[in-house]
This record gives sequence, C-alpha cells and structure tokens, in this order.
Amino acid sequence: MIGLTTYLEQSVTGVWDVQASFLPRIYLDGVTRAGGVVILLPPQPADGADRVLDGLDGLVLTGGKDVDPASYGQEPHPLTDDPRRDRDAWERALVDGALARELPVLGICRGAQVLNVALGGTLHQHVPDVVGHPRHQLGDAVFSTTTAHVVPGTRLAGIVGDAVDGQCYHHQGLDRLGDGLVVSARADDGTVEAVEMPAAPFVVAVQWHPEETLDDLRLFAALVAAAHDRQELSV
Repeated sequence: MIGLTTYLEQSVTGVWDVQASFLPRIYLDGVTRAGGVVILLPPQPADGADRVLDGLDGLVLTGGKDVDPASYGQEPHPLTDDPRRDRDAWERALVDGALARELPVLGICRGAQVLNVALGGTLHQHVPDVVGHPRHQLGDAVFSTTTAHVVPGTRLAGIVGDAVDGQCYHHQGLDRLGDGLVVSARADDGTVEAVEMPAAPFVVAVQWHPEETLDDLRLFAALVAAAHDRQELSV
C-alpha cells in the first residue's frame, strides 16, 4: 500500500470549476506497474497524518508548487510560486511520521525539496540564478532531458547505475542539505539531482520525474520492494 501525495488546486472539468484534489495518472501507473497499490493522500489537517501512515507500507512525495520559503527562513524570490501552506504542512507531517516509522520514501521533484526542508535544509529558489541557464525548466509543460551522474556506492547507484537521463521540470533545487541526507546524483552544471538518507532503510529523492518515462520502472520497483521488505519484517 503506497501513499501518494496530491495537489489541491482549482480544477475545471466539464461544467465544474472547483477546488479539487488530483494527481496525474502517470504517477499512479508508475506504482501499480511496479506491483504496488495506490492510496491518494490529498492535503488535509496535519494531525491526521499518523493515522494515515499506520495503514501504509510506503510513501511517494510527488511534484507540484514551490515550497513556502518561509519554512526555510527566506523571503520569496519574485518567481517563487504563491505558497500552498496547507500542502506544505500536510507533507511535512507525513515526512516526519514516515521517517519515525522507517517507512520507505520516494521523493519526486517538489518531493525532494519537501524532504530536504523537513530535515532542516534550504533551497535555491531559482536555479537559473545559480547555474546561468534555464534548461532544468523550459516552461510551457515541456520537459528537458538532464543527465544525472550518480555517485558510486550510493543506494541510487544500486538502483539505476552510473547515470540517468531524467525528464526535468524544476526551477528550484536543493542548496544546503538537510540532516542525514547525502547527494547521490548531480547534473553536469553541479545541480543536485538526487539525495538519499544512508541511515534509513529506504529514503531516496530525485529532482527528475521518473513517472514521465514508464519504460523504466526501477525507482518505483525499488520503493515497492522496500515496502514489501518492511511488511514482511512486521509480520
């Protein structure tokens, strides 16, 4: 049972224009094709996180709007999204509870940033200011291909090998790492493209979008395998 966090945004479908919880289907397909069962986790009061986590075997922190910079002690950059504080608080509670339970966690794009901030890290609010180009987020829903060079000996290296050509769409990135995290992949320009927590059974987070290339299920399969291992240990 794999929980996936979701958006909570204004949504138009047919005659309806309402606030709605949703998540692109490709995230669900990544988990189900890897053998997991999906549970959607819409933003809601954070005090319910523990009860939700008690029913899960793994957690995916999905993509979405920028994390509120106030949560890591910064003023907003002009290009930073308006904060979604309800989602930030909900996902922070899920991260804290998942880590306390040693629940397997996979972070994707925003999910990597949520994980880093939850552990006391900070973000680059606009990566082009740091690297001098916009290629990590081209805009207009066009993904760019970024080669993530994987650090030898990391958990990520055991999953995907030496390098991954990932589909990227992020204008923010990790700056100071949160407690317990190590870099497991970087782009050619030095941008952190993946982190992991060596002391945890399975905590891996990537800046690229593995759900965009479902011919490669290795990250989702690794999460589901870790969830199965945890389930067997608890029997």
